[in-house]
Amino acid sequence: MDSGMDSGVVKRTVLPGGLRVITESISGVRSATVGLWVGVGSRDERPHLAGAAHYLEHLLFKGTARRSAAQIAEEIDAVGGEMNAFTAKEHTCFYAQVLDDDLPLAVDLITDVVFEALCSDADVDIERGVVLEEIAMRDDDPEDLLHEMFVETVMPNHPLGRSILGTEQSITMMTPSALRSFYRRRYRLQRMVLAVAGNVEHRAVVRMVESALRGRLSGSDTPRPPRGGQARFGRSVRPVLYKHDTEQTHLMLGVRTPGRHDERRYSLAVLNTVLGGGMSSRLFQEVRERRGLAYQVYSSVTSYADAGHFDIYVGCQPDRLGEVAGVVGGMLADLVEHGVTEAEVTRAKGQLRGGLVLGLEDTASRMFRLGENELHYGHYRSVSETVERIDAVTTEDVTALARALLRRPGGRSAVAVVGPYAHTDDLPEELHEVMA
Repeated sequence: MDSGMDSGVVKRTVLPGGLRVITESISGVRSATVGLWVGVGSRDERPHLAGAAHYLEHLLFKGTARRSAAQIAEEIDAVGGEMNAFTAKEHTCFYAQVLDDDLPLAVDLITDVVFEALCSDADVDIERGVVLEEIAMRDDDPEDLLHEMFVETVMPNHPLGRSILGTEQSITMMTPSALRSFYRRRYRLQRMVLAVAGNVEHRAVVRMVESALRGRLSGSDTPRPPRGGQARFGRSVRPVLYKHDTEQTHLMLGVRTPGRHDERRYSLAVLNTVLGGGMSSRLFQEVRERRGLAYQVYSSVTSYADAGHFDIYVGCQPDRLGEVAGVVGGMLADLVEHGVTEAEVTRAKGQLRGGLVLGLEDTASRMFRLGENELHYGHYRSVSETVERIDAVTTEDVTALARALLRRPGGRSAVAVVGPYAHTDDLPEELHEVMA
């Protein structure tokens, strides 16, 4: 199928066993990016296995039956390529970017790492220290720590609210056999998508995959359907405070939102852009430009299959937290009462449109779009289609959504603060009013 504005041809094949291979052939480039997406993330973990998906992502690079960790690194470096991975709440991705002539090597490396990792006891113990260092780094960064606290507060008593990294206790106690069991049970072909973008030919890519996975492509060819339904959470706890002797106070507040399958996600993207998605947004103009209360201020949206959250972040001097909270609270109240303007919506849609198209400038970004769309929606959504849906959003749509999400009571359902405060009673009165 032709992806229109994307300027590439997208093709899809489902192999025996359920592995989906999706490619975007792009003329005029000499690179290719391959990603093997696994529909497994931190939300798939039980509490005693918190952090297992991320721990496993690290572990798979430690060596396979055919290659040591050093050989994996040497082979990708020898062709000037890049190989990496990341873990999210609902998926894990292993990817490599290489010259188009080296794509067979990249496919072989990625599939070897994902399917043939040894996961030895010794490697588990070595990588345990690395993961614990990553947790310590997170705890030393006030903004990262704040984000973890906020998500846990806005999605309490649910796997989506837990840290992708796990906890110091869960990582320390995790056994090699538990990780290997998680690996065997979760890393199934039906949960996987192999996406490639660049100067590639679809049939050639399929042959590479078939060769690399010879003997594994069997059984049911029905892919696992995208997650759906509606997540159930415990009651929100507010506010959450972490005492940290920092020069700045870090504030995050927000609300839960519908998941990525909700049709209002396009209106939500516009709302986010109007409120805090750029230099012309209300938050940036009022908090930073007009009042000089903060250097960094923004809003953001995170969406999962069955839930999400809409957040506002501000970093400011501790003695300015009250004023900042009052200004933000007033802006949210004004948004509910008066809605958004036609000019703001037009500008936001243009900003989103431009960002989508500019995001097509390299093969890696195209591969990420291919893989995420196939994994989370079960089909490829072209940029042209997405732009059409954004253009269809009206001022009334955005205003209605803002009122549905932000109107009191219970609108601003979670607040987290990291700063030099011993108790929530020490927080300024303006912040308590925002939380009321």
